[in-house]
Amino acid sequence: MEQENKEMELSNKNEHLNYEICPTYPAKGEIFKGFDTLAASMRDLPICLLDGYIGVDWKELVHKLGLAFEKLNKKVYFVSVADSMLPTAKIDAMVNPFLGGDDPLFGSKTTLSLADFFDGEKLSEIIPEPDESLVVIYGCGAALCHTTAPIIYFDLPKNVIQQRMRGGLVRNIGSDLKQDNKQIYKRFYFVDWVILNKHKKDVLPRIMIMVDQQIGETITWMYGDVLRRTLNAMSQSYFRVRPWFESGVWGGQWLKKHLADLDQTVANYAWSFEMIVPENGIVLADGENKLEVSFDQLMFLEGEQVLGKAFERFGDEFPIRFDFLDTYDGGNLSIQCHPSTTYIKEHFGENFTQDETYYIVDCEQDAVVYLGFQEDINPTGFKKVLEESFEQNRKIPIEQYVQKFQAEKHGLYLIPNGTVHASGKNNLVLEISATPYIFTFKMYDWLRPDLDGNPRPLNIDRAFDNLDFSRKGKVVPDTLIAQPATKVIDEQSCVVHLPTHPEHFYDIFRYEFDDRVDILTNGQCHILMLVEGETIELTTADGSQQLFHFVETFAVPAAANSYTLRNIGNSKAKVIVAFVKEEACFIKKN
Repeated sequence: MEQENKEMELSNKNEHLNYEICPTYPAKGEIFKGFDTLAASMRDLPICLLDGYIGVDWKELVHKLGLAFEKLNKKVYFVSVADSMLPTAKIDAMVNPFLGGDDPLFGSKTTLSLADFFDGEKLSEIIPEPDESLVVIYGCGAALCHTTAPIIYFDLPKNVIQQRMRGGLVRNIGSDLKQDNKQIYKRFYFVDWVILNKHKKDVLPRIMIMVDQQIGETITWMYGDVLRRTLNAMSQSYFRVRPWFESGVWGGQWLKKHLADLDQTVANYAWSFEMIVPENGIVLADGENKLEVSFDQLMFLEGEQVLGKAFERFGDEFPIRFDFLDTYDGGNLSIQCHPSTTYIKEHFGENFTQDETYYIVDCEQDAVVYLGFQEDINPTGFKKVLEESFEQNRKIPIEQYVQKFQAEKHGLYLIPNGTVHASGKNNLVLEISATPYIFTFKMYDWLRPDLDGNPRPLNIDRAFDNLDFSRKGKVVPDTLIAQPATKVIDEQSCVVHLPTHPEHFYDIFRYEFDDRVDILTNGQCHILMLVEGETIELTTADGSQQLFHFVETFAVPAAANSYTLRNIGNSKAKVIVAFVKEEACFIKKN
């Protein structure tokens, strides 16, 4: 009977989850579809540059565009900019210093630019003598060969790039070497994405047409002025990025059971990337036509409108991320920590570190959070135990060394850098964090293999370079579990402050209301999620309106100035709001 009640409760919950897998924002102009329309827009140009991100299928594009131009009886001369690249051996020698040697996961963000990958003399000679043909220069970096020709830019979401990588369809820039996917991804993160993002930022104001190439059979595209007008409007109203979901060895079933539009054939979902600038995209819509652009395009063009006061410190690096960790009917996360600010800058080239919090959206009665050390922790002894466990495949009674606390729904657990921590199973954790997201130093992983059956790499030495052993004993519940402070707004609403650690540059509040609440941005970008309730309606000062449902993440930019949240569900609404602390805004970016 108890099991039947539990299943009925889950079924009832499912009826109320209207989570939108592919949220959209209305384009301020037309979105076109197909290669024929794109070719028609290009036919009268003498020269055109087809530039774009890594992962774009240039062979497919040239083939489809060629067919479209044949229909128009237009002669076209295609030239690959890749022919002007340096030899692979020279490129590999150039990028190797940023790849961390034998480290399987970490390197350092490159200081190179895309132009460094090309032979300058070949690049200057790439454009043939003009005739009646349309000359199309194509490939990553095409815009480098001409300063005034129209640019048509082909973009791809990061999850699509990684899917193509896993399918063996994508290699690193200028590389003809076959490598395993972990090595390809490491170079993506520390080299390829860095130089391509710089290049995209440089050319974005010049782009005549933006194209989404994630669906191989066709494309969607919009004019650059429409894109820039749309992103400007977004920077003064609201936005919600397209989330994407990944499986993992500890992954759970909450997201799979509650979000009906997810692929139900996948074994589990460990993560939902709800709002992470380096990963997510923004989907623009015009009727049935949709076009996705990378989140960073909004920041490149409208960063100050979005971040307000915090722009002085962070520039176009969006500082806060939201993501889900789902361990329902799954497993414990690894026992881990994150690097100090000094360490992450020196070793990995990041501007700020991975300070985190765990907000418990849902949990079972047996769910726990591992946080901080036991009072009698002996660092030398603990390291020896970890190393012997890894070498001898021996289990560790981890509770002898690391404290664990019962997970409480709506509780906030503070994880400043250097803090030992992990989520236990049967939690749905909203991880509210500084944006860096791959710098996790695992010390103990419960002897689990990865999804391919291989041992998961540990980072014991790096962890011990960063662990703060003063976070132990009674200090942990006193300083690393947020103590809520409630302030009544009116008879139907209140705001609950969930204070973060002094090392966190962001703060967290929870608004609770039956009817509505009015909120000022105070010159800050607010990142929000409905963590209890069914649906809320957002209205910003410019009159923009949008509905958001349970566990959907969205943002209100600083330039919106003010907004109203109205509860249109049947129960009290609880909305988490995170933003950069006032005193943290004006620390100069290095």
